[in-house]
Amino acid sequence: MELARATNRTVRLRNRSALLSRLFLDGPLTRQHLMRGTGLSQPAVSNVVADLIAEGLVAEAGAAESDGGRPGMMLRVAPRYAFVVGVDVGETRIRVELFDFAMTLLSSVEYPLDPARTEPSAVAGHVLAGIDTVTARARVAPADVLGVGIGVSGVVEQGAEAVVHAQALGWGRVPLERLIRAGTDLPLHIDNGANTLGQAEMWFGAGRGARHAVFALVGSGVGAAVVTDGVAYRGTSSSAGSGDTPRWCTGAGLPVRGPGLPGGVRGRGSGHRPVPGGPGGRAVPGADEESQLAALVEAAAGSATARRVLDETAGYLGAGVANLINLFNPERVVLGGWAAMALGDLLPAVREAAGRQALRQPYEQASIELCRLGVDAVALGAATLPIARLLAAGGVRPARSDRRRK
Repeated sequence: MELARATNRTVRLRNRSALLSRLFLDGPLTRQHLMRGTGLSQPAVSNVVADLIAEGLVAEAGAAESDGGRPGMMLRVAPRYAFVVGVDVGETRIRVELFDFAMTLLSSVEYPLDPARTEPSAVAGHVLAGIDTVTARARVAPADVLGVGIGVSGVVEQGAEAVVHAQALGWGRVPLERLIRAGTDLPLHIDNGANTLGQAEMWFGAGRGARHAVFALVGSGVGAAVVTDGVAYRGTSSSAGSGDTPRWCTGAGLPVRGPGLPGGVRGRGSGHRPVPGGPGGRAVPGADEESQLAALVEAAAGSATARRVLDETAGYLGAGVANLINLFNPERVVLGGWAAMALGDLLPAVREAAGRQALRQPYEQASIELCRLGVDAVALGAATLPIARLLAAGGVRPARSDRRRK
């Protein structure tokens, strides 16, 4: 009898997870859509949906358009059931965003980072201040926050607590979870930013429908997330595919941090440094890497030197994409991050360079695209981390005493 009850509970939780996940990712849907999409029987769908509505996870969203018969009722996840916070800890700034259960952005705040002084305690302080700010602005009580997801540049070693190794930030084995935990009792979920970008794009953006994909996060450093058969490849310590790339040099001798950002236009303080070999040693303006890269892209229309730098950048990006295609044979490669978005006009050149250097057969099977969610993708994907856990659990929230842990 105990075994039968346990089996029935497992089946019911699995059904709840399937229906709730389908509504979250594809809703609004009718009960008939849910039956066809999950293969569950009409009684099973009706019973589970009734429970989810009673518990406040699902709400009716009006009648569907009629095709001549009796119209069905549309269902969706209830936006105010819970709230989630997504955090993007990048090399140049921290972005903190608050979403409702339908992933509508309610509030956001940014904190610039000085690459020369990215002290872990200061970063943790910004994260905690950001959580307080976005929830206060949206008048959301901490008790209504399901969890906080954090995407961070660097390798995230999962274990009893998340530890971060980030060359781009000058970090080695930083106990980031412990530092943030000291200021909040909200559940924390910490992962590499490339992984959170990949999850956001798989759920809502350029990765939808793909089973095998690679997501490259291109900024001051470079990270990648690998999805195979619909599941993220994690590796031994859940850090596979993530990372950040230190400086290296282009063929023109321009230092590059990552495959696309010329170090000759990186500057601090005055915001101006000359481009080596530039016409008359003219400086590229901008107080940070993002503004300097934007200025370089703008200058390329009238500067042969700037154009040459961008052409070389496209070649290096293409070489990197070719390596990803040869290694993983994905059906889709998605480029995201602030640098990739700024260099979006180079995508045809990147594809061409990748085609020259990739193996022909896997290259012909792959598409190379820009991410569709823009610079918010890392924070959005981070915010889905607590939601993914809730969906997998069939909408059963852990007891408050257990919610501190991931």
